[in-house]
Amino acid sequence: MRAGDGFVLADLDPRSTPAFDGDKQAGKEALAAADDELDTLQEQLYAESKAGGRKRVLLVVQGMDTAGKGGIMRHVVGAVDPQGVELTAFKAPTAEEKKHPFLWRIRKALPGPGMIGVFDRSHYEDVLIVRVHDLVPPSQWKRRYATINRFEQGLVDDDVTVIKVMLHISADEQKERLAERLERPDKHWKFNPGDLDERAYWDDYQEAYQALLERCSTDAAPWFVVPADRKWYARLAVQQLLLEHLRGLDLAWPKADFDVAEQTERLADL
Repeated sequence: MRAGDGFVLADLDPRSTPAFDGDKQAGKEALAAADDELDTLQEQLYAESKAGGRKRVLLVVQGMDTAGKGGIMRHVVGAVDPQGVELTAFKAPTAEEKKHPFLWRIRKALPGPGMIGVFDRSHYEDVLIVRVHDLVPPSQWKRRYATINRFEQGLVDDDVTVIKVMLHISADEQKERLAERLERPDKHWKFNPGDLDERAYWDDYQEAYQALLERCSTDAAPWFVVPADRKWYARLAVQQLLLEHLRGLDLAWPKADFDVAEQTERLADL
């Protein structure tokens, strides 16, 4: 799922399930089976920071409307201790944010040591919606690709593991999900008429995503494109990506900075 040289977004089937041969039930079981390991690794990451460790993780989740970002937050991120997670959902910039460079609000939301930071949308909105709707001159958003690459390289150099995921949904699947939100009263709260306005720019967004995948999938911070027409698969795939990166941090429980035997004896006498 890593977007490397020559990757073409249009060639990836949004209903495919790369590296997984099971059905929906098997996918749900696999997701649940990995929860304990994910929870343990997150706790080790947090524990290391209490002993002076600097490691942290930043999970960036992008995708078209209805791609399943909320499901990732509930079923993947929600499996770990919420005290170890810093979640930021980026909306349209506020008046205050517009007074600053586009990365200003992003830097403010970066995770601290020992934390898993999660961005629901991110700095990539500044080369997506900004590009599609001509919100700034092309010369300005074109410079942002290089700025983003330097920014992310700096994060990696500062012990941040960056995991960037694009949830790739088809236009037909999005239409079905939007229709469901209109048909079911319990889903009306999730529907935004503006989603239909954005849908009219589908091809422009696909072009913008292709460009950022080509220009910002680096060795330090590669993009992973997850087929998202099957919600259960997208959740499993993102979970496994998070697990893979946490395992790669070689985490361990910090050693006690006190005499364990002495404290055990003290406890017995109380």
